[in-house]
Amino acid sequence: MTIRPDNRLLDAPMQPVTCRRCGAGVEVRKASWHQTSVQWNADAAGTCQERRAAGPGVFPGCAALRDSIVQAALDGEIAVPEES
Repeated sequence: MTIRPDNRLLDAPMQPVTCRRCGAGVEVRKASWHQTSVQWNADAAGTCQERRAAGPGVFPGCAALRDSIVQAALDGEIAVPEES
């Protein structure tokens, strides 16, 4: 069995985004306007107000960070590949 390399990060690399509410810094990759990957680190997880308020367990996401990512995309701070 041949394993196919994942080249998605070559075309659209992770980019830094800072939450405009709490300042948590994460890495983000937009595959389209409708799909976003977010890589949290320990500092961001400890800084995010919504994540801390959720407590341990499943964290569905931070609305403030989601809004910050959308605004960063609209402002051209992070790339969003054109849909074909």
